[in-house]
Amino acid sequence: MKTETYNIDLEFSQILKLVKQLSKKEKMRLSKELEKEIIDAKLTALLKAFKTDDLDQSTIDKEVEKVRTELYAQSKAK
Repeated sequence: MKTETYNIDLEFSQILKLVKQLSKKEKMRLSKELEKEIIDAKLTALLKAFKTDDLDQSTIDKEVEKVRTELYAQSKAK
């Protein structure tokens, strides 16, 4: 089955009218697809915000070991 793609310009109100014609099941499916798209966009933005060249595995390992040592010392003090 060959599918073709068409591009048409629609205003928000026109899209809303179309969505209101969908069944509950189709609306849920559309909602989930929109949610996935939003989550992907937020995750991409989050990853960009934390991207750095100053952090390497060695630095992470040192910090993890430091925290483990502190937590071990705290547990022994109790």
